[in-house]
Amino acid sequence: MDRKRMKRINLTCLVMLVILICSACHKTGDETAAEGPLETTGKTSSPPAINTNEPLLLALDIEPDDGFDPLMGWGSYGTPLFQSTLLRRNADQSVSSDLAKAWELDDSRRVWRITIRDDAVFSDGTPLTAKDVAFTFNQAAKTAGKTDVTVLEQAVVIDPYTVEIRLKTPQITFINRLITLGIVPAHAYGKSYGRNPVGSGPYRLVQWDEGRQMVMASNPYYYGQKPAIEKVVFLFMEEDAAFAAAKAGTVHVFRAPQMLAKQEISGMIRHAVPSVDNRGICFPCLPPQNWQSPQGYPVGNPVTADSAIRKAINHAVNRQELVEGILEGFGSPAHGPVNMLPWDQPDSAIRDNNPETARQILKAGGWQDNNGDGIVEKNGIAASFSLLYDANDSIRQALALAVSDAAKKIGIEIVVTGKSWDDIYKLMHSNAVLFGFGSFDQTEMHNLYFGGRKEEALHNPGFYANQTVDGYLNAAMAAPTENAAIPFWQKAQWDGKTGFSTRGDAAWAWLVNLDHTYFISQHLDIGHTCTEQHGSYIIANLPQWRWKVPSRPCASGT
Repeated sequence: MDRKRMKRINLTCLVMLVILICSACHKTGDETAAEGPLETTGKTSSPPAINTNEPLLLALDIEPDDGFDPLMGWGSYGTPLFQSTLLRRNADQSVSSDLAKAWELDDSRRVWRITIRDDAVFSDGTPLTAKDVAFTFNQAAKTAGKTDVTVLEQAVVIDPYTVEIRLKTPQITFINRLITLGIVPAHAYGKSYGRNPVGSGPYRLVQWDEGRQMVMASNPYYYGQKPAIEKVVFLFMEEDAAFAAAKAGTVHVFRAPQMLAKQEISGMIRHAVPSVDNRGICFPCLPPQNWQSPQGYPVGNPVTADSAIRKAINHAVNRQELVEGILEGFGSPAHGPVNMLPWDQPDSAIRDNNPETARQILKAGGWQDNNGDGIVEKNGIAASFSLLYDANDSIRQALALAVSDAAKKIGIEIVVTGKSWDDIYKLMHSNAVLFGFGSFDQTEMHNLYFGGRKEEALHNPGFYANQTVDGYLNAAMAAPTENAAIPFWQKAQWDGKTGFSTRGDAAWAWLVNLDHTYFISQHLDIGHTCTEQHGSYIIANLPQWRWKVPSRPCASGT
């Protein structure tokens, strides 16, 4: 058992002890329902009263393996909390300023010239200047982290508040690095930075007990709106302990798996947030090869290499049934990697739950059940393959089993197997894998489908390749603006003749988009939440959260 998991089990025991000994304080009278899609659950006549000076307790597992270091990926799918970014992405996918006051891309599309505000100060009291911005980007290029700045040539200081970020080649999606990469201080960055972050964001780190909790407080030097709640505590808890703590009233927010989201918790409000967080199956698109991946792992699968198999599975699956039966209605069918985003190609969607069409596709592709065992064959090869999923993820397990059931009805045998990620990484080039993705960064589409990514582990693990698709993807990356890139992103999915979607090569079987489901104290006003990404949480607007006042005193009535 790993050390972090052991710490979380100890925290679980502590929480359960608190639940047993705490005496709940009850509140009388009616409550006003929260705005938007918030839904009150359970009896609302007896929630614990709130002291508006108390810390906010969040059972959200945002703990990063590499610490709170943006150069190692911290904040790349959400908000860095302790650091500021140059730009920010709005709910409508438009871009607005954060640290940057002005920004422009020159005619060569290789140089970003950025002017930053002059009142930004790090949490240690040191002013933030262009030197720190240049240092952050140049250091990110040297660091083998999760922030992809490989296209960066150099970041150069022009004056104390102006920096140029120079690229090797045009890449419009680099704007996402300006949106997600938190700026770190040149004077305070080192090996221990992730454990002791200094930043210019709305919060500062007070304490981090790894595997157990993280305490943060508002940053007095922050240039923006000060957080309404001064102190926030993140509790890193196992799912069952978080649920028990929420039911006992000892946490104010927790994220529930969709399977538990219809439960009722007294004094808490159910809140479902739409997301582009999707689940889909990546198929090996090559037959078995006599060469291995750069990491030494086998490549290719004799069954999934046939597009008829991949297309048939896509047509056979009932995605709406997956949403209703597995996600309890908290989600939507997915037909591609970017549903609900401006660069989605709606024409690429198919009519699923169509086993008859699936059988016709198999027959036309030469797959038939010649021996009557219920499994179709072609050239002596039975349509049987393994589908791997993260053994610790019950949602992925349920989705994989449901797809297996649908495939069985059309003569395809899918053997569902739970594995650790260490094992999956070794097998993902030769076996189908149920992955989760979903980002506002268009680069992800390029990563998943561009045929020239054989050297990169997680990018395009099925070794899919289509020269026409590659051309569209590269044209999108080199476009002058995000809007100008949209037609190319859409054509890569389906241009009327080819594409990576089911209408084309069916490189993946995308299944569902998840709603992220939370329970929130009815004393807490979280404002308006935005669509979330894979790996992100509800905390994007955390500084705007506030206690509902006046808070009523404890009472003995019900």
